[in-house]
Amino acid sequence: MTTFPGTLADTHNPCYTYPVSRNLTLTIDEDLLLAARKLALDKNTSVNAMVREYLEDVTTQAQKRAEAMATLESFFQERPGRVGEITWTRDELYDRKA
Repeated sequence: MTTFPGTLADTHNPCYTYPVSRNLTLTIDEDLLLAARKLALDKNTSVNAMVREYLEDVTTQAQKRAEAMATLESFFQERPGRVGEITWTRDELYDRKA
């Protein structure tokens, strides 16, 4: 399970000496639940496991995206772009010869 500093999963409860999973109650349409159960059966898993995997994927992707953005920002701050002398005009760029 992926945990992030400062989240409930990261807090220490002195009653437990091992990680404790939390329950989550969802309210979803009956047809959606039936479709999810069928899909879970086809995948030889449970709806619970599918939801857990989805949430892990979403949070992991969000963290990776944030890290990538921070890396890009750092890259651009450390390496300013250089532009050479402009020797062309806008008209020359869009001059199309048939």
